[in-house]
Parts: sequence; C-alpha cells; structure tokens
Amino acid sequence: DIHGNFGPLNTFMNKHKDHLDIILQCGDFGYWPKEIFYYQHPLKNGEIKIFWCDGNHEDHEEIKRIDESGEVYPNVYYMKRGSVLVLPDGRKVLFIGGGLSIDKQYRTPGFDWFPEETITERDLINLPDDDIDIVISHTAPTEFNCIDRHLEFMYDRSRDALSYVLRKYRPKLWYFAHMHLYKEGVFEGCKWTCLGAICLGHKWYCELAEK
Repeated sequence: DIHGNFGPLNTFMNKHKDHLDIILQCGDFGYWPKEIFYYQHPLKNGEIKIFWCDGNHEDHEEIKRIDESGEVYPNVYYMKRGSVLVLPDGRKVLFIGGGLSIDKQYRTPGFDWFPEETITERDLINLPDDDIDIVISHTAPTEFNCIDRHLEFMYDRSRDALSYVLRKYRPKLWYFAHMHLYKEGVFEGCKWTCLGAICLGHKWYCELAEK
C-alpha cells in the first residue's frame, strides 16, 4: 500500500533505478486527483513503468473516468479489474483490485468512500479466459492464511471473489497487500506474498519471483 505517500517510493526508485524497469503495485495506490493537497511529493518515476490496481482507499468515481489507455501520469497505468499485462519474459499478470474498507463508518460516501471498492459479480463475469501466471490484487482469497486482527471479524465478499479467481486460474504466484503486514505462504502450488504499507513498519516491496 502506498496511500499517495510518494516520497519513500521516489527514494526507493532512485536507489534502484539502474536495474528497475517495472513496478506492479497492489492497490491503495492513493489515486485522489481532486484532492490537490493530498500529495506531499510529486511522483518521480521517470522511465520506470508503474502498473497499479485499485484498492479500497482510492477515488473510485474518478477511476471510472480513466480512459482506455489507463495512463494517469507519465508511465503510470491503472489496470482495471480483469486486465492482463504480459511481462517481457512472457508471463501473464492478471490485475484484480478491490477490497473492503474497515474504516468506512468514519468516511463520507461519495467523497472518501465508495461502494465500488469491493469486487462484484460483474467483475468476475468479465474476467478473461486465458492462462494466468501471476495475480496482482489488493486483498486475498479466503484460502490464504494472512488475516490480521483488524480484519478478523469482518466479512469481505472480495475475498470470496478472489477465491473464485484462484480456482479459475491456478496461478503460480500471487501478490497482494491490504493487511499492512508482510507474510508469505503456499496454497496448492500457488506461492503468495502479502506486502506491507509504506512507513508502517512491515516490508512493503519485494522482487518478482522468477519462473
């Protein structure tokens, strides 16, 4: 999770710029284009391409206005639910963002909370019929033992939807965030990685595993 905190991300990209070409981001990117005072630092990715899926903390009304190219800033691309990116090594990455806000009772509908945050049946109907090697999501299927205490008692239909995605594609790799912790595991041949959030103490990035 980045939550629009682009300062540490800029530092990371500058440090690794000699061998960093692509970033796959797991939601809560922090897309709030109407909030001009939201961002403390402009994004400085240069030639590094960033591909991100939506989390629960985004302006989903503005996301619906993004054009088909998905490019929201130079070399920064929103990947809508069900979109596929082919990596230079030929592997196919499915992006399917969305998840439940545990803090929605403290937020204002239409301003900083949107019902579109969760994955819908329509999102699943529109999934491609393709072989998928890697999934990038915001939250996780119910099969992945990654829940933290803040989410323990909350039902999120997005997790059930992602269980369907898991059964449909049987990917080898899966990366997600949302839980604000770092954890790894394997479920029926799928190696999953839960990434933390910037500046919250847990590891928030990793290198994409090779074939």
